[in-house]
Amino acid sequence: MKKLLIYFTIVISSFSYSQKKALVGGTLIDGYGNTPLTDSVILIDGDIITGVGTVETLSIPESYEIISTEGMSVLPGLWDMHVHLMINGHSDYGYWDKTYPELFQDVIMPSSAHQLLMAGVTSARDLGGPLEESINVRDKINSGEIPGPTMYVSGPFIQKKPYPGTELFRWGVDGEKDARKKIRILAKAGVDCIKLIDQDQMTYEELSAIVDEAHKHDLKVIAHSHRPEEIRLGLKAGIDNFEHTGLSSAPRYPDDVIEMINERTAQMNIGPLFWTPTIEGLYNYTDLIDSNEHLDNESWHLGLPDSIISDIKNSIKKPGELPYFQLTPIRKPTLKTKFNQLREAGVVMLIGTDSGIPMKFHSQSTWNELDVWVNIMGVDPLDAIKSATYWPSFFMGVDNKVGTISVSKQADIIAVKGNVLKYISLLQNVSFVMKKGEVVKR
Repeated sequence: MKKLLIYFTIVISSFSYSQKKALVGGTLIDGYGNTPLTDSVILIDGDIITGVGTVETLSIPESYEIISTEGMSVLPGLWDMHVHLMINGHSDYGYWDKTYPELFQDVIMPSSAHQLLMAGVTSARDLGGPLEESINVRDKINSGEIPGPTMYVSGPFIQKKPYPGTELFRWGVDGEKDARKKIRILAKAGVDCIKLIDQDQMTYEELSAIVDEAHKHDLKVIAHSHRPEEIRLGLKAGIDNFEHTGLSSAPRYPDDVIEMINERTAQMNIGPLFWTPTIEGLYNYTDLIDSNEHLDNESWHLGLPDSIISDIKNSIKKPGELPYFQLTPIRKPTLKTKFNQLREAGVVMLIGTDSGIPMKFHSQSTWNELDVWVNIMGVDPLDAIKSATYWPSFFMGVDNKVGTISVSKQADIIAVKGNVLKYISLLQNVSFVMKKGEVVKR
């Protein structure tokens, strides 16, 4: 038995690192929204897709290792455009921020990244985290030192004034010159984007300086949209991507805000307006109160020491009593209206989850967001998948390299057993993950 186990391990290891692979037999969903391709064949040489076709149209060279995807849906690796690697579902932010900063870089953030990858997320955007730690974890993943999705990081939130005790990952701005200085520091450090919050508390000069300086450094600006004035000012300043659907229980966006969005989306000469609504955490909360078995799913334990696992468990023992969610039952009925207002206004929606907030684990959040989009909001499954593959890669400016299954693209590919277009919830059990041509889960 011991010899058999050793042999099995060697076979899997060598198989996963084979330079030439062929994924054969599954139904291919390419990420563009094209008609799915049955009996598909995907040829991969190293980390690049070299051929896409069917068993009838594309021959497989003898040198290729064949991986069967029969009976499976095959699609590009997912993107999650709003994660927080520095948090893992604990309910008390104040306590967490005081207790664990020394473990962010070497334990907590790598754990979050690994969980995302095992859930089929091969690219992700981390919005709001300590600068040095964010850059370090991103670079370790990119060099292959630790497992995780290809990460795009913003470093600290930029806001008017950091909340007490959060100065490590929230930077305040004091005037236009200071605003530009902070953005230059982030740009020099190598961040991939800029994250704003509470921009309605800044002067317009500060806000416009942030956006202008970021754009000078080819950095896109992502901003909260909790309050109508955040949206109004953000649209005026030229923010690239708005986040969330708001913390209030107001039934809909004000008419003037929607009119401003309509005017912006009509300006196609400057490209689409992007929005990441992050709705699953809010929508699913009331259901979680009735049935919270997913909290016992050990997938979110990956990479965490027992002491932190116990700490998180103790903080969420009574889901119905968490202060973070007390307004959520009132907000839930507004979500569909606001989601549809945005869709009707012509914004391009991106899948993002706010993963890491209380009870929202990196191993589970992304498929839940897709599930709510499809089964509650009525989004066509192909469109929802496009919002988790092609559109994120387009926004981040890497659509020529990744985001779809097409020739010359990077081989970031996942597969699930069954028809994911009929049952989007199958994504909760991603059984095959390939990142850059390497099989990392099977």
